[in-house]
Amino acid sequence: MTDRLPATFDVIVHPARALRGELRAQPSKNYTTRYLLAAALAEGETRVVGAATSEDAEAMLRCLRDWGAGVQRVGDDAVIRGFGARPRPGVTLNPGNAGAVARFLMGVAALTIGTTFVTDYPDSLGKRPQGDLLAALERLGAKVSSVEGRLPIGISGPVRGGMVEVSAERSSQYASALMFLGPLLSQGLELRLTGDIKSHAPLRQTLDTLAAFGVQARASDDLSRISIPGGQSYRPGRVLVPGDYPGSAAILAAAAILPGEVRLSNLREHDLQGEKEAVNVLREMGADIVREGDTLTVRGGRPLRAVRRDGDLFTDAVQALTAAAAFATGETTWENVATLRLKECDRISDTRRELERLGLKASETQDSLSVTGGGQLAGGVTADGHGDHRMIMLLTLLGLRAEAPVRITGAHHVRKSYPQFFAHLEALGAQFEYVEATRP
Repeated sequence: MTDRLPATFDVIVHPARALRGELRAQPSKNYTTRYLLAAALAEGETRVVGAATSEDAEAMLRCLRDWGAGVQRVGDDAVIRGFGARPRPGVTLNPGNAGAVARFLMGVAALTIGTTFVTDYPDSLGKRPQGDLLAALERLGAKVSSVEGRLPIGISGPVRGGMVEVSAERSSQYASALMFLGPLLSQGLELRLTGDIKSHAPLRQTLDTLAAFGVQARASDDLSRISIPGGQSYRPGRVLVPGDYPGSAAILAAAAILPGEVRLSNLREHDLQGEKEAVNVLREMGADIVREGDTLTVRGGRPLRAVRRDGDLFTDAVQALTAAAAFATGETTWENVATLRLKECDRISDTRRELERLGLKASETQDSLSVTGGGQLAGGVTADGHGDHRMIMLLTLLGLRAEAPVRITGAHHVRKSYPQFFAHLEALGAQFEYVEATRP
């Protein structure tokens, strides 16, 4: 049983004949971390209904507790007693391998004196760039210490409000971090996002979160200008976490590439998660997907065809959709996805290498990934999960359609965003073996 798995493990994926059954989509990781932080920034008690249990969510809860928030798990909910605009000073925070969590907290750290950020993932989060955010905080008056903009990082306020520029070329998370900070500054913030803005959808999720907690903000249509009046307070209360489209994209893709029928509920039709577009991408590829309210039904095993799409619209679904592309006729290309190189692994080059290891034809440019589908996948190999939850999901889906079992190293890292991933697939008829990990 997957709920009794060891802390670290590899998974052996057995070929599946079909997938059938019903699932409820897990709670959104991205909304959970945003809601938890906003709840801590409110003075009073907030109930986050249906909060995710992923490692990223737990990392946020751990850091908020260290900063002085009251944190309690009540069933499927998280109850937060916030510290408002006064996080505890002089605290060392360890967000694990949660990049968005680290960046959101770095923005808020400007309210404190002497907050230090460390990670026990030096080869992953420790290598991811934070310099654009740190430069913006310095322009606001913060004192920052780091080596080349990477962890460990020290941040101290106070900071002033007003106008500040931040690059959105590498990540939208830098701007989101400043957006959480802005309403608590007396002068507020006038954000100017520079460069080619990546991942508009997460920025809209942050704006949506601010609104849910009573914070006023205005944004231009292209999100290059965001105005947040100062002197505001986050309002405590009750918020409901929607279903998770990035993780669900993997379930939908698995259901599309194998015969059977899968029903997936708790996925709102009107949702700001960019990965909702994965539904339309799969339909364009030829998948039979029908929506009834918040439930999607996939009738699998239909012939799929290649597509060419701007993957920046659904960044966290690109790897799941690559699994569908591997069995589609023709060459699929995901364009404008350079930010994938800055994730838990290089999701362009590392993905290409793993696809080739499995006998598939793939190619890359600096900002695109292509895969030629329609062939047979022999299996019988060991694939590298690269410590990346999205990579593990992709490789698992490929293993389900292989002719022989596929072993994936470090499969426990799927817990970062989708702790029940293997259990959910097992409920649909998939078979896995869990063995001692070959690496941490």
